[in-house]
Amino acid sequence: MAYGLRLLECLLAADLRVYLLVSQAAHIVAKQELGIALPGRAGDLEKQLGETLNAREGQLRVFGREDWSAPVASGSNPADAMVVCPCSMGTLAAIAHGLSDNLIERAADVMLKERKTLILVPRETPFSTLHLENMLTLSRMNAVILPANPGFYHHPQSVEAIVDFIVARILDQLGIRHELMARWGNDR
Repeated sequence: MAYGLRLLECLLAADLRVYLLVSQAAHIVAKQELGIALPGRAGDLEKQLGETLNAREGQLRVFGREDWSAPVASGSNPADAMVVCPCSMGTLAAIAHGLSDNLIERAADVMLKERKTLILVPRETPFSTLHLENMLTLSRMNAVILPANPGFYHHPQSVEAIVDFIVARILDQLGIRHELMARWGNDR
């Protein structure tokens, strides 16, 4: 969850419009991992996050699991890119096999069929053979599989620096400039 929230913060700071799709599990994981109680209603969560992260008016829109009227639910209005961060193996499997039973899965399906950038950040380890096969299936469809495996060559001094390493990799894949960490071979 820390990766997802930091990514959201960076995207908003880059002055991008963000559609945030929230799963039911996100509420549980936010409470368990970060001690944050997310509001149940999408509108309330949008207001809370917008205020907390200083989003400008209309910059952040939050959609719930069953909000089929969301723009990203249709190929006639696909997003420029989509990141599922964090991505459970259940969600990854559903996307790999086109299940589209909730808005996250449907939006990912739209990204694949419209040949748009889809980045999945798996949160589990170790990977089973089935997990790896699902990732390979998605990779063959041009999805980016970006496991949350931080590097340590930049000598992180905090959990936040480890989180920033992964978020920097995601931003790189999206083509978004950032200053989260020094580049390999460059001193800061």
